[in-house]
Amino acid sequence: MANDKPKEPPIIKHKTLEPPATVEEAKEQQGLVWHVTEDEALLRSPEPSDQFKSSDSWRVFRIMGEFVNGFDALATITRGVSIFGSARTKEGSEYYKAAMETGKLLAEDGFEVITGGGPGIMEAANRGAHEAGGVSVGCNIELPFEQMPNPFQSNELTFKYFMVRKTMFIKYSNAYVIFPGGYGTMDEIFEALTLIQTRKIRNFPVVMFGSSYWKGLLSWIQSTMLSEKNINPEDLGLMYMTDSPQDAVDFIIKCCTQNGTMNGEKGV
Repeated sequence: MANDKPKEPPIIKHKTLEPPATVEEAKEQQGLVWHVTEDEALLRSPEPSDQFKSSDSWRVFRIMGEFVNGFDALATITRGVSIFGSARTKEGSEYYKAAMETGKLLAEDGFEVITGGGPGIMEAANRGAHEAGGVSVGCNIELPFEQMPNPFQSNELTFKYFMVRKTMFIKYSNAYVIFPGGYGTMDEIFEALTLIQTRKIRNFPVVMFGSSYWKGLLSWIQSTMLSEKNINPEDLGLMYMTDSPQDAVDFIIKCCTQNGTMNGEKGV
């Protein structure tokens, strides 16, 4: 008589994947674990196994295409103000409400609000501009773990390359408003300050919103950077601190009027 004992299901051993050694290997694993972004592929050192069409010489055309698309899409933005801050800020929080109010006030004064297009502070600023009937631009970025665009964008773009996206922020902004955030926010602050300090662009307002959050950083800049003479005293004046959305907007209007940038005259 046949053995009627039920068969036990086979044991499936899951293979632990090692980090990819080459771009080609990473692309093969992409559907399983890793989502390889174009930025990661660009910034990796070349490997002998990389195919020619994955090389940097071909990638230049993709980068050029992103610049062309971005310039075409944002050509009508002449009074842009970029608002940065954490994607992790929760709806209803103090900074979310302040960013939303700032976006609203800017839109009511005829400015186009530009953000990174994601959640948190970006969503709040886009939302304020959108609900005020203004232009609300989102410059989204491809990430390994997809960032969902917020629904308050009247002009939505998605970039594969950080350097292209960062160029759009600088080129089409007459001011930056920096809300509390992390590494990405810090990156945007110091890129703008570097370009202003080195006179690659004309001076434009860099507003730091949230004195309790930024005071430690500004204190360190003054006590360490300045005391070590790595910056000049006038460099401290490149940032403006406030806790008021109305004050932030008034300061931007004042600076843009003085600098002749109210009509999109910022030099780059």
